[in-house]
Amino acid sequence: MALSAEDVLRIANLARLSLEQQEISDLTAKLGSIVGLVEQLSEVNTDNVEPMVHAFELNNVLADDVVGQSLPRELALHNAPASDDECFRVPAVLG
Repeated sequence: MALSAEDVLRIANLARLSLEQQEISDLTAKLGSIVGLVEQLSEVNTDNVEPMVHAFELNNVLADDVVGQSLPRELALHNAPASDDECFRVPAVLG
């Protein structure tokens, strides 16, 4: 499948890109070669290949949750630039 300049312009519009004429011709050739490579992949026989989520076997590397001692509130608020007796005070971000 060959890409046309109109295809590249439509893709650029979707990506909110403005392209110069030279960029359009360059991208038409480059994107066309990428599409050609993807078409080659579709010719590969994958009948006996199991679908997978990731190329590598991944294991959970997170540590177990262990209940521990919390930081006392007074110590947590000690160096805060602004706080009340219970919470950090931050400037409002919404009107």
